[in-house]
Amino acid sequence: QVQLVESGGGLVQAGGSLRLSCAASGRTFTSYTMGWFRQAPGKEREFVAAIGWSGTTTNYADSVKGRFTISRDNAKSAVYLQMNSLKPEDTAVYYCAEHRRPTNWGRVPYLDYYDYWGQGTQVTVSS
Repeated sequence: QVQLVESGGGLVQAGGSLRLSCAASGRTFTSYTMGWFRQAPGKEREFVAAIGWSGTTTNYADSVKGRFTISRDNAKSAVYLQMNSLKPEDTAVYYCAEHRRPTNWGRVPYLDYYDYWGQGTQVTVSS
């Protein structure tokens, strides 16, 4: 059974930075795609970023392009989300997700594309 555990969330002022981590355990980290999503209070969960197995191909939501960077370390079975220039509207619970089949980049923004989810980590950006 795959387990995904997010960490690194917290409270930060607008303009600040945070680095989220997602550690995978339970099976060999052979997933093809890892994604980050977020859910703000009263809103639906939305796509933030995704990364392919090799780490060379990424995809970002327009709202975070140029500010967030997704990366992965397969040797550590981990994926990261570096968040810079944070805004109050980035406040949300952030979730990592894993997809265990060949990457279909047209599908990575969709919730049902992913097989496993973490429990989430809270990010709060104050103005």
